[in-house]
Amino acid sequence: MSLKNQQEQLSENSFYETERLIIRPMSVDDAAFIFELYNSPKFIKYIGDRNIKTISDAENYIRNKFLPQFEKLGFGNYIMITKEGNEKIGGVGIFEREGLDVVDIGFSLLDGFEGRGYAYEAAIKAKSIGMDDFSLKKISAITSKDNFSSQKLIERLGLKFQRYVTLPNDDEELMYYETE
Repeated sequence: MSLKNQQEQLSENSFYETERLIIRPMSVDDAAFIFELYNSPKFIKYIGDRNIKTISDAENYIRNKFLPQFEKLGFGNYIMITKEGNEKIGGVGIFEREGLDVVDIGFSLLDGFEGRGYAYEAAIKAKSIGMDDFSLKKISAITSKDNFSSQKLIERLGLKFQRYVTLPNDDEELMYYETE
């Protein structure tokens, strides 16, 4: 099966909905959005600079980072799209990360959509996808010490702070949370 056919099959089978959002796997068609989101000041500050300087970089990032994880695990990085207005507003997902033994839930929003409950709505759905659809026993989350809004959201998801961790090839000590 070609990558394009796999992507089409994946997309058809992996759409989820919440009250206000459509959540579907990221695709190469989302490159312009990823370029915008991953270069927003808060993304760079709290998540890190992914060195996406062009739309082509974003396409390659999706091909090399997002699609292989979907192929391998069946879940990964999803895009959040508002039902009202059909706007791409953020990303949410469950990620296999080097340096973590438990898959990690993550989320990010464009600045203009923060504070409206979208990240929580999407993250609670992503947690359900992982635990209910893929039978994950545990989910973790990491965040920087000064990202108080993420800490609050992670705790609302039912994850508990466990310890501080430093991921490979990174200097920053992060807060590590896990489901019980």
